[in-house]
Amino acid sequence: MSIVKLNNRGVKDATAFGSITGLGTIQLIKKLTASSSSTLSFVDGSSGVTLDNSYKEYLFTFKNIHPATDGTHFNFQATTNGTDFNIATTTTTFEAYNNETSGVTALTYDSGKDHAQDTGYINLIDNIGADNDQSFSGFLHLFEPSSSVFVKHFIFTGQRLTENNYSANDRTAGYFNTTSPITGLSFKFESGNIDAGDICLYGIA
Repeated sequence: MSIVKLNNRGVKDATAFGSITGLGTIQLIKKLTASSSSTLSFVDGSSGVTLDNSYKEYLFTFKNIHPATDGTHFNFQATTNGTDFNIATTTTTFEAYNNETSGVTALTYDSGKDHAQDTGYINLIDNIGADNDQSFSGFLHLFEPSSSVFVKHFIFTGQRLTENNYSANDRTAGYFNTTSPITGLSFKFESGNIDAGDICLYGIA
């Protein structure tokens, strides 16, 4: 395999670039904007949402999700029938954080955030501050939700500003323990509404 080096002059003088093979395409499917919303849900076949075998990977992005309640947790669950969000779910989480004034830092596995076959709403990221400048952003990958053979794996990464002014990066991963196709995901705060923010759903070919 040859390696091509580009400097500023090389990029400036280029008139065309060939396509890069082997990379998938990403397609925006649906954007939901919160406005004092109790939940934001993406259900296949509802309001222009596609969450089926059209794509083997789906990506949810979270942009400045702001809670109405200080210090609350952001949760999610899945459905196989479009109505009941109650799939048995197993997760694990670790986090890194740093206080903006005290310099208190840590990188830790947090067993208190683990879920083991829980059917309630699952914690993705916690202790989000409700000050005007506080929120969280991140992304969630859901892999092959339409499979009728395998459980449904997911990976979440989020960055938050906590109620006590910590910058915290959280990594949560797990699986929905069902071989039935997942047809929807629902997001909400543990307490209070989603005051503001966007969640976008993309399909990755």
